[in-house]
Amino acid sequence: MAAVVLRSPPANVLCRLSCSRSQAAVCFIEKRKIHDITPHGKGGRSSVSGISATVFGATGFVGRYVVNRLGRIGSQIIIPHRADQYDVMYLKPMGDLGQIIFMEWDARDKDAIRQAVQHSNVVVNLIGRQWETRNYRFEDVNVTIPQDIAKAAKEAGVKKFIHLSHLNADIRSPSKYLRTKAVGEEAVREVFPEAVILKPSDIFGREDRFFNHFANMRWFGRAIPLIAMGKKTVKQPVYVVDVAKAIVNSITDPDSSGKTYALVGPNRYILHDLVEYLYSVAHRPFIAYPFPRPLYHLVARFFELNPFEPWTTRDKVDRLHMTDLKLPNLPGFEDLGITPASVEQKAIEVLRRHRRYRWLEAELQETKQPKPFNF
Repeated sequence: MAAVVLRSPPANVLCRLSCSRSQAAVCFIEKRKIHDITPHGKGGRSSVSGISATVFGATGFVGRYVVNRLGRIGSQIIIPHRADQYDVMYLKPMGDLGQIIFMEWDARDKDAIRQAVQHSNVVVNLIGRQWETRNYRFEDVNVTIPQDIAKAAKEAGVKKFIHLSHLNADIRSPSKYLRTKAVGEEAVREVFPEAVILKPSDIFGREDRFFNHFANMRWFGRAIPLIAMGKKTVKQPVYVVDVAKAIVNSITDPDSSGKTYALVGPNRYILHDLVEYLYSVAHRPFIAYPFPRPLYHLVARFFELNPFEPWTTRDKVDRLHMTDLKLPNLPGFEDLGITPASVEQKAIEVLRRHRRYRWLEAELQETKQPKPFNF
C-alpha cells in the first residue's frame, strides 16, 4: 500500500480558514506584501503588471470598464463595495483567478478605507452619484469621502491616486453637483498634491444616464422637451471606454502625477442637433419643443419624490442644459496617447436597444450625421 503523505496547508489558506466570511478577503491580502510587485509575464490577464489597485466605485458605470482594462493587463484589483456579494459577481471574470478581491466597506468608516488601500500601490476614486439621498448628500459623495480616501492613500504610501471629477466643475456653477465636484478637487489636491485629476465631459456608453436619458423621453410623449429648444447649449460627449483607457494610461504614465486632464470627445454639438441625431440613429420620430426652466424644475421636483433612483432632478436638468467648458490649457487624451472616439462611431452601441425590431440591423449610412459646432 502506498504511503499517504499529509502536508500542512499554506499560511494564507490557514488564514482564510480561520477568518470569518466577511473578513476572508481582507485577511488574505494582509498576508501579502503588495507595494513592490515586479512586473513579469508576456502580457495579458495571466501576467503580472505590477499594479495592485484599489478601485472605489468599481460597481458604477465607469468602474466596470476600469476594472476590465486593469484585469486585462494582469493587475490585482481590490473592490470595496456596499452591495450584496451576488450583485458584484459580474466583475470577477474580468481578472485572472484570485486577482479580483472583494471587500465589504462603509464609506464613513475610516478604518475600512485604510484597510482597503494599505496593500495597494494605486488608488482610483470613481465614487459619484447624480442625485442626493437622506444618507449621502453631494457634499459627502464629492468632497468628504474623496478627501478621506486621499488621506488614507497618502498615509499608506500609495504611489498613484486617480480622482474622477467633471469637466464643468466650478464653484460658481448653478448645479450643486458641479459646485461640490470643484470643492472635491481642491480637497483631494490639498491632501494628495501628486493626485491625477481627470475631468471628463458628459460620458456616454451602454449603461449611461445621458444618451439613454434622452432616448427614454419618448415614453412621455412624441415631443421632446428642451430648454430653449436645446439651441443655446453645446455638448462635447466622451465615450466611456476612452475614459477608462485614460485612467489606466495615467497610472502607467510617470509624467501624469500632479496633473489635471480635460477629457472630451473630438466634436462639439448643439444639444438640439445631438438629440435629433440620437433619435435618427434609433429610427424614432423627433419633435422638440421649448420648455421653460421653471416648469422643467417643477416636473423634476415631482420625480425627486421617488424614494428610489429618480428619473430626473432639478440639478440634472441644469447640468444637461449647461454648455461644456473649453479648457485648452489642460492636457487631454492626446497627452495620454489616446485618440477619442466620436459620437458617430459609438452611439449605435447605446441606441440599438431603442430601435424597433424592423430597424434593428439598419446601417448607420441611412442616418443623417449631426453637424459639429466648433465655435
